[in-house]
Amino acid sequence: MNSQADPPAAAEGSGEGLPIERVDLRREFAEVGIGDVLDQLDRELIGLKPVKTRIREIASLLLIERIRKRMNLTSEVPTLHMSFTGNPGTGKTTVALRIASILHKLGYVRRGQVVSVTRDELVGQYIGHTAPKTKEILKKAMGGVLFIDEAYYLHRPDNERDYGQEAIEILLQVMESQREDLVVILAGYGDRMDKFFGSNPGFRSRIAHHIDFPDYSDDELLAIAELMLQGMNYRFSLDARQAFIRYIALRKTQPLFSNARSIRNALDRMRLRQASRLVADLDRVLTADDIMSLEAADVLASRVFRSGSSGEIEGTCGTLKPSERPAS
Repeated sequence: MNSQADPPAAAEGSGEGLPIERVDLRREFAEVGIGDVLDQLDRELIGLKPVKTRIREIASLLLIERIRKRMNLTSEVPTLHMSFTGNPGTGKTTVALRIASILHKLGYVRRGQVVSVTRDELVGQYIGHTAPKTKEILKKAMGGVLFIDEAYYLHRPDNERDYGQEAIEILLQVMESQREDLVVILAGYGDRMDKFFGSNPGFRSRIAHHIDFPDYSDDELLAIAELMLQGMNYRFSLDARQAFIRYIALRKTQPLFSNARSIRNALDRMRLRQASRLVADLDRVLTADDIMSLEAADVLASRVFRSGSSGEIEGTCGTLKPSERPAS
């Protein structure tokens, strides 16, 4: 058999243009490259086992559907629109990016792009403004994935002059008529998304995959922090690590906690405190270890350890009133 005339995977058939009869599954899996994307997802995101399991199931289904098509077996383009529910900072956007890459490698979308929008990019403020805005976004996303964050804000039944329903109707039409060239992912809090689907059954009927993103545990948040620090060439000292474990437990009880997003914000502020601490002593000679290490003082200076405190706090960029303090 002339290997140059074979399909991408090891396959056998009666001749060129005829259905294949056999596929080397391991070779097919390797050559389309989805294994690399799944491995990348594992490296990028701590935990989220149920989410990763579901993504692997979807990737497996699409791989088999691709093979079925090449074997000339009955095959339909599967519905791929999805709903991601969960709190902020649980990795929904990252997973959307990896899904787009998987779909592109398997040939289900022409481009591996993700266009991420909220209500503001889709809904206009006056008559005749919404349709052009929505259609422009759809044109931009076509051939890839459209990620609509906080999708429930599209529907505001209490406002008679709201134009979100017009955007919804256009989206529903395109999700059905262009489903072979566009995948839509709706994202947001679980309870609000349930109400949204209840008010807009057309969306629920078009969504094939509902994926819930759980909050991270304390141990997972610590692992996320250490992975982030490693990527920035920082590390916790032993005492700082213990202090940060306490920080996580306290921060989770406070308002506006956003999982990995809050952890990243916290690390940014700890880096600010470390830099301020180091520069305060201009006569010292710094080593790489000094510059890379976050100490307990850099963690413990956070306001989360001063519950019930009031008044202004001093930072590296001046003073912040309580109403202006950042969440982390």
